[in-house]
Amino acid sequence: MSGPAWPAPGPAADSGREFAVPLIGARDPAVVGGKGASLGELTRVGVAVPAGFVVTADAFAAALAAVDPSGTLRAGLSALDAADLAAVAAAAGRLRALIAGAELPDDVCAAITVGYAKLGSGGSAPEILINADVAVRSSATVEDSAEASFAGLQDTYLGVSGISSVHDHVRRCWASLYNDESVAYRRRLRLPEAGVSMAVVVQRMVAPRAAGVMFTRSPVTGDRSVVAIEATWGLGSALVSGDVTPDSFIVSKVTGEITTRRVCSKIKIHSYRSNGPGVTVEETPASLREAPSLTDDEIRALAAIGRRVEAHYGTPQDIEWALLDDDGADAGGTADAGAAGRIVLLQSRPETVWAAREQAPAGAPRPRPADHVLALFGKPL
Repeated sequence: MSGPAWPAPGPAADSGREFAVPLIGARDPAVVGGKGASLGELTRVGVAVPAGFVVTADAFAAALAAVDPSGTLRAGLSALDAADLAAVAAAAGRLRALIAGAELPDDVCAAITVGYAKLGSGGSAPEILINADVAVRSSATVEDSAEASFAGLQDTYLGVSGISSVHDHVRRCWASLYNDESVAYRRRLRLPEAGVSMAVVVQRMVAPRAAGVMFTRSPVTGDRSVVAIEATWGLGSALVSGDVTPDSFIVSKVTGEITTRRVCSKIKIHSYRSNGPGVTVEETPASLREAPSLTDDEIRALAAIGRRVEAHYGTPQDIEWALLDDDGADAGGTADAGAAGRIVLLQSRPETVWAAREQAPAGAPRPRPADHVLALFGKPL
């Protein structure tokens, strides 16, 4: 994991702004975005996550000020009709192109370079820049609340290597805040663009043996007495992209029993190899295709971590996880601690589907339909 905080070089240090901060302890969504805050909070309570740092919302603000100094373009987005998809696409595309093509401000560029060098050197003083392979992940300041989910609307890039590429992919993540779908979604929710910002999480890449998602309540029935786990071989991107039908397991929170197991034929595997081709999509080896991607011990270890995270947040969670090989300790796990020590979490967000269904109704039932109308004017009969 990353070491203590390092100073942001240049003018940012004098202005009190930090353009890059260690992932450890990053907790303020207004600074590090929803994903960064979630990961930082997990590190604070001792849950393993891949080592990394966060390019802050202040860095995004500095870059945006260079391409839209008057704020006119963003203000124009706030005035768009969510139903006018052509206007949304045109305005969003214009802003995306400006952000993706602009040079980084010098102090932002320097802060990212220091953070990447420190990460690549394993947390020691960054005298030598090591081309660590990293995941560059969008972390919008408005994402992952219980009321709305922005998951999948912004970009994530895997297997990024070299500081020039990291700089480029940070810009791409910033630009993805203005993806057509993301802007249209915000317009439907009537979120002001002035309150939207983007941090970027940069983490060491992991090469998991298996990965997937788990829900600390049933996503089908809403049952809070179970943990539902979906898993596949290799990277979880195979599951997210729909390339595989994952294995699924249900674990009772009461007894710890694996009450349901469904092993599917997993045709594709997304793999990551450092010092090689990076992320690849291949046919799953025949010996693994019909085999369960998790052992019973691993299933129970995942469920226990899921319960721990849910207890910490006090609400059901939607969790992305990866199971490392035995040599995966340098990415955040602890190779000698059994199944639990090889699990790292990549994200934890509030479960939204059943949470929304459980919200109180907007108005209490009334004996007659007309009473609802009259109540609006303070004249119930």
